[in-house]
Amino acid sequence: MSNNKASKFKLKPLNVAIAGIVAALYVVLCLPFASFSFGMVQFRLAEVLTVMPAFSSMAIPGVFLGCLLSNILNPNNLGLIDIFGGSLATLIAAMATYWLAKPYRRIILAERRPDYSKIEANTWKKRFMRFVMLFPPILFNAVIVGSYLPYLLLEHTPTTLEIIGSIASIFLSQSLVIYVLGMGVVLALEKAKFPVEGKESK
Repeated sequence: MSNNKASKFKLKPLNVAIAGIVAALYVVLCLPFASFSFGMVQFRLAEVLTVMPAFSSMAIPGVFLGCLLSNILNPNNLGLIDIFGGSLATLIAAMATYWLAKPYRRIILAERRPDYSKIEANTWKKRFMRFVMLFPPILFNAVIVGSYLPYLLLEHTPTTLEIIGSIASIFLSQSLVIYVLGMGVVLALEKAKFPVEGKESK
């Protein structure tokens, strides 16, 4: 067995633990704050965990399961459309974040090499990638969830303006959670040298 394969094998228990912890934390950060975690005007603190797929693919099922369980256990359950629609938006966003963060992970891994010499271009690229890789949870939740919530929450058929307002509201709240709180988590994980998947850039 090669060293690379052995390394991946040893990381499997850690990756499974990451998925479980992320799912559990999502529920813990969502349900106690249900009064403002659901609805057209919402501030879902649990969405801060959507930054985790930037570091590990195992965070993808973690945030998906966490969102799914939270929507199912929502005291004011909105039905199957919200349960699966919201969870699907989270899943798509998590996969997009993981994919977009590939260059970011390469830089992080390179920085952790003993022989690494700081390059200004990589520093700016890393800063840029932080913003790019965290955008999918904002975009997909705003467009998907924001589009169907008015139909579930309003007693009348929503107008185009109401749907746009719902999308804009979730876009704003997601941006605040992810680019303020989530960015803080990213920086903290970088400093703590949280395990990152991938190969070092050459």
